[in-house]
Amino acid sequence: MKHGKKYVENVKLVDRTKLYDANEALDLCVKTGTSKFDETVEVHVKLGVDSRHADQQVRGAIVLPNGTGKKVRVLAICKGDAVKEAEAAGAEFVGAEEMVQKIQSENWMDFDILITTPDMMGLVGRLGKVLGPRGLMPNPKAGTVTREIGKAITDAKAGKIEYRLDKTNIIHCTIGKVSFGGQKLQENFDALLGAIVKAKPAASKGQYIKSCVVASTMGPGVRINPNKVGV
Repeated sequence: MKHGKKYVENVKLVDRTKLYDANEALDLCVKTGTSKFDETVEVHVKLGVDSRHADQQVRGAIVLPNGTGKKVRVLAICKGDAVKEAEAAGAEFVGAEEMVQKIQSENWMDFDILITTPDMMGLVGRLGKVLGPRGLMPNPKAGTVTREIGKAITDAKAGKIEYRLDKTNIIHCTIGKVSFGGQKLQENFDALLGAIVKAKPAASKGQYIKSCVVASTMGPGVRINPNKVGV
């Protein structure tokens, strides 16, 4: 694979044989995120669990201290008093049957997160095959199925992210933008890793965090010492 000149230069700044402390790694992400746009910084954490077993699942959500730097478009599916609450909290789209119909008939997906109330899950459940593969299906563990819909929307817009294992036992999450600088990225990183460590399943044996890599959108991956994170 052929890389551009800028990427090749940035790779030289990273020692691929070294396991960095988190603050060093995040500073490198800032230095190597030199594109004309504000690059996103991502964390990829491989865990010593087996996602095929129900008692080894790792999933949850957390509001990052400094947000994600991304404008979040919220769709709220609700009825009654919850409609006014959702609108007051700033949801871009609010509705019930008509919104479900719009997604089904038009494949409409102009939103980043769907938040709903428990009484609407029978309706929202019809969208499982459409929303599931895109990671948009609301879930109580992620706080996107809740009676406190106003708070959930406020949290989402403040930088709430969901973390969960993929089929290869890796968690992939956004923790901000290069423009945040090292300090704010460090605060978001610490909050995320702390939450992942707290969510460690009782059935997990041996080393929990196997590896941890951070990278900006167009920059090289920087490996972090797994023994020094989330503690």
